[in-house]
Amino acid sequence: MPPTADAEADLPALTPRSLQALLDATRALAEPLSLQALLERVAHAACQVLGAERASVWLADDDAQRLSLQVADDLAPMQVAWGVGLVGHCAATRAVINVADAYADPRFNPEVDRHSGFRTRSILALPLSDRGGTLVGVLQVLNRDSGPFTTADERLGTALAAPCAAALMRARLTERLLEAERLQHELALASELQRATLPARMPHCPGYELHGRFMPASQTGGDTFDAALLPQGLLLVLADATGHGVPAALAVTQMQALLRMAFRLGADLATAFRQVNDQLAQTLPDGRFVTAFVGLLDPQRHVLRFISGGQSPILVRAAGGGWTLHRATCFPMGAAPLPGAPRAVDVPMEPGDALLLLSDGFYEAEGADGQPFGVARVQALADAALGQGGALDDVATAVVQSVGRFVAGPQQDDMTMLLLQRRA
Repeated sequence: MPPTADAEADLPALTPRSLQALLDATRALAEPLSLQALLERVAHAACQVLGAERASVWLADDDAQRLSLQVADDLAPMQVAWGVGLVGHCAATRAVINVADAYADPRFNPEVDRHSGFRTRSILALPLSDRGGTLVGVLQVLNRDSGPFTTADERLGTALAAPCAAALMRARLTERLLEAERLQHELALASELQRATLPARMPHCPGYELHGRFMPASQTGGDTFDAALLPQGLLLVLADATGHGVPAALAVTQMQALLRMAFRLGADLATAFRQVNDQLAQTLPDGRFVTAFVGLLDPQRHVLRFISGGQSPILVRAAGGGWTLHRATCFPMGAAPLPGAPRAVDVPMEPGDALLLLSDGFYEAEGADGQPFGVARVQALADAALGQGGALDDVATAVVQSVGRFVAGPQQDDMTMLLLQRRA
């Protein structure tokens, strides 16, 4: 269908030079560019198409209702609120603003000219909106070469604004996608690093069975466990850092590495715990700490000696089925320097006795009624499995499956366990 007379009247009066400039600009804006390069091209295209001296691009921040100056010669970065100044009014009203004499308009801020040494005469402010009506920014064009901007310039500028807005939106979305991919890559590396610090296989300790599980709530977690045969005995560690994600994973990884180093340098349990605690107190950010059970089992004397910095409950099941619950012996690691050697607890391990270390992600998992899974359910599941001579893997599987049925929704916290039982 041919265009109507009304439609033709709405078209800008294009000279061959303007038409060629508009086509060249539209073609250039379709190229894949970084956001900064695209912003500079938008400003250049506006000057070419409208025959203007200068152009600036302001990007919109929908959440803060502000505009940020992105491209402008000789101007420092700045922000304006929607509705403030000519650019802000353009953003707020989504309407073209054409000012023949900038200094005669009360919305114009002459401070920018005074700081830059530039003299603004005429201004054409064009809203940049995508097809859905979302404001991407404002294109401000200054000082048309041959006098004030005309109605034809407004139409021509509006024709240019459409591909500019689409290109800017595409570039912003592309940069956000690339940033998300970069973060995902970093998370994958952090997850790989954290899992590399876990025991590849549980150490063989004659007369004892060991089992560990690590179930982070996200790609990386704030929990960890460790088990290793050292000259001082069988090292057992269960730790939980405040928070989730990469910062928490880095905290527990640092703690674990410092512990291994201290023990390999010959430190005893109390010395290693205190040294690592004091180092973490110096290096962890304020408000960050690690709850940690650190124990050494003497497999000859069958005595487990442990220090628990904020990690509890520590469950010990006797072969006959009775339970002993131990609490933390000092505050969490890294919370503050220790004034002296921390208190250690000795636990004799008789044949059939079992140690159950679970992070609070198990105990605090909430059901549909908001009640936590709790300690009693863990004990009952362990009784059922161990009472029939089951392996520690059976206990772990029963607890994990029971928590999965119990909770109302996806896993909310990291869940890690370390189990030990004397078999002979």
